[in-house]
Amino acid sequence: MKNILTKGRISLLVIFSVIIIDQIIKIAVKTHMYLHESIHVTDWFYIYFTENNGMAFGMELFGKLFLTSFRIIAVFLIGWYLIKIIKQGAKTGYIICISLILTGALGNIIDSVLYGILFNESSHSAIATFLPAGGGYSTLFYGKVVDMFYFPIIDTTWPMWLPIIGGQHFIFFSPIFNFADAAISCGIIALLLFYSKYVNETYHSHA
Repeated sequence: MKNILTKGRISLLVIFSVIIIDQIIKIAVKTHMYLHESIHVTDWFYIYFTENNGMAFGMELFGKLFLTSFRIIAVFLIGWYLIKIIKQGAKTGYIICISLILTGALGNIIDSVLYGILFNESSHSAIATFLPAGGGYSTLFYGKVVDMFYFPIIDTTWPMWLPIIGGQHFIFFSPIFNFADAAISCGIIALLLFYSKYVNETYHSHA
């Protein structure tokens, strides 16, 4: 029982820490930067404020309400699974990975569900304000996800002598993402690197 409580506390610490950090960054960017404004940190790292209606890293595949509903259902399922593995005494690292994935999804749900009513529209000429007098830029469930981390690690032009792509501009890792996206990615990568064997063993032992 004590072990379950300890692992549960670790999971809650991860969840609350990621959500708080994610929302502080998003709100700071949203209320202090113009849309598509860029802050040069280094040649390979920029704070670049953009918004999207879609999934992680700015991908837009389906309708807005469908995506938000899908995220909420996914969070409930991952949350149920997280409680289950904590009760079963799963490895602490595995619990942290699942907690990161859950919290990343939850962080972007907050934007999608609430930001439309909490902020007015960000634009190239206006910075958004929190709880504006005239109301938000949209309705409940129709908010945009705030992204800001941009890592153009390689920004170059292909040599002219290369066939087809010669002379074209090339950026390695062009997606713009947020802290919640990073939490999801870190959780998934750590699962694949360190716990894929553990997941298989757990699955076969319960099959």
